[in-house]
Amino acid sequence: MRTLQSYLLRQVLVTLFMTVCVFTLMLLLGNFLKEIVALLIMGKVTIGLVIQAIALLIPYIMAYVLPFAMLTATLLTFGRFSADNELTAVRASGISLLSVCLPVLILSLLLAGLCAWFNLKIAPESRFAYKELILKTGLQNTSALITEDRFIDQIPGIVLYVRQRDGDLLRDVRLYTIKNNEIEQRISAEEGSILWGNNQRTVRFELRNAVTETRNPTTQSIPESMPLEDPNSTNPPLVTVIRDPLPENGIDWVQIPSRMVTFGPIDLEALARSEKGLPIGQMTHRQLLGEIAKREAQGISASPALFELHRQVALSFATVGFALIGIPLGIRTHRRETSIGMAISVLLVMVYYSFFIFAQAMQANPSVQPWLLVWVPNFLFQGIGAVLLWRVNRQG
Repeated sequence: MRTLQSYLLRQVLVTLFMTVCVFTLMLLLGNFLKEIVALLIMGKVTIGLVIQAIALLIPYIMAYVLPFAMLTATLLTFGRFSADNELTAVRASGISLLSVCLPVLILSLLLAGLCAWFNLKIAPESRFAYKELILKTGLQNTSALITEDRFIDQIPGIVLYVRQRDGDLLRDVRLYTIKNNEIEQRISAEEGSILWGNNQRTVRFELRNAVTETRNPTTQSIPESMPLEDPNSTNPPLVTVIRDPLPENGIDWVQIPSRMVTFGPIDLEALARSEKGLPIGQMTHRQLLGEIAKREAQGISASPALFELHRQVALSFATVGFALIGIPLGIRTHRRETSIGMAISVLLVMVYYSFFIFAQAMQANPSVQPWLLVWVPNFLFQGIGAVLLWRVNRQG
């Protein structure tokens, strides 16, 4: 039994190592290194800086590579195991498939812990260090101060959040005006634009399809016995507007739809001199917890930070679901060709990450709690994988 378990585990580890190397190289060349190589060709960076950038990017992409590699390794290994009739020999010996697969499942749990370490700490830190490295080259100007996916609170009296920025176009913008540590006004807009001035030293924002929410002014109601006008007085009559009673939560907001809202100008040089906050995607789990507590204390929706925290944790468990579904699918396909296993891996990974893309698109609507949607693929893959593995085991 132990010999068979060790044999399968070695096969999975060898395939896992090879797929990690291949996928890491593909992601580096296909996505991350394009800006570094372009700078290298222009002579703006050295070979040493490129090597340093690669070293900082590898931990960041490893959180995505390890689950993909685990899925591919189980599909290829158990596909060959079934195609070579080794599984038939194991079943004829009266050995349970679950007992044979146990070391591989334990490996998936260990990789989940490693992914959690990467996702919650190492990857955000390495990503931040990479961005700082690019910043030190002097290739970024004041326009880089308006970053996406970050609460910008260095502007006095304002907290600004932009979920997505494409050049000067903005998506899902939220603006809060603060006075005495309380929100006076909050504005949410589907889209907006950055309007530069004075050689990009100042900036104004133009928000379209915006909804402005302001606090309903608090006035005291007049008792019924109190006269509204003194007939003996020469002063004009006293007029008091009696407002509706406050709701149970003690806050009453008035919504005002606006086709266009502008604010600014903002001195970017002063903003650059202030301490720059981290983008949410570059925060560790401790920093995310602190960000959530800070925004909730201000009464500001912390849904972007909450979403990122859940995303980091949920993504860490992808290796378990991929292992559970990869083992029975590899056996059922009964093929030893690498191309078939790779094609199935790509298809399953696309399905898995489509849930994350959909959840991220729903961030503009915090009422649906998009941070819970990132857990759906884990439950789906682990549940389906467990059922398939149980059925394959019973067939023996």
